[in-house]
Order: sequence, then structure tokens, then C-alpha cells
Amino acid sequence: MSSARNPAPRSDCAIAGTLDLLGDRWSLLIVRDLLFRGELRFADLATSAEGVPTNTLADRLRRLEESGILARRPYSERPRRYQYRLTERGRDLAPVLDAIATWGVTHLPGTRRLGSP
Repeated sequence: MSSARNPAPRSDCAIAGTLDLLGDRWSLLIVRDLLFRGELRFADLATSAEGVPTNTLADRLRRLEESGILARRPYSERPRRYQYRLTERGRDLAPVLDAIATWGVTHLPGTRRLGSP
């Protein structure tokens, strides 16, 4: 079943399905920040070095939550504010991010792993 937020998959290819969920410019960077920095607030994620626009950040956080990659919990009632953390499903992306980082360090001069000097 598909909806506006969860369109029908393009195919039964696992790579295509994963790219439909995580293949945009920002989603894996959000996962990266939550993986390496732990539970974060919207403002923390908005200050990422890559400069994600706040409207895009809000959209990606909603999509990742709907997909079970991250979860949110309120930390303030007025105004309503949330903290975000990876779910087990989201943490399972760690080897994927490690492989991407390894490839980048090997093939993209001037890059480094997050947290490396």
C-alpha cells in the first residue's frame, strides 16, 4: 500500500528501496550525526557543518521517524521541542556509513572520517 509520504517502491531491488529512503542529500548526514554524537535536538542537527536548511531538516526528520530509522521524545512542553535518537534499525546503518567513509577517505583526497584530526 502506498501513500503520499510512502510511495510505492520503484522495484523490488533492495538498493533502489534503500535509496528511496536514504538516498537524498541529507538523510545519511542526519543518521551520521545521531550515530556519532548521540541523542540530539533539532538545533544541534541544524548546526551541522554541511548547513542543512531547517525546512529540509524538519522534513527529513519526519520521514526518518516514519520509516523507523529514528525516534523522537519531547524535552519541552511549551514550546513543544523534541530530541532525536536512532532506533535499532537506524543503528544498523553503522556498517553502511563506515563503508561509505572508507571509500571516501580512499578515493576523495582531503576527506577524513568524522572525529579524526
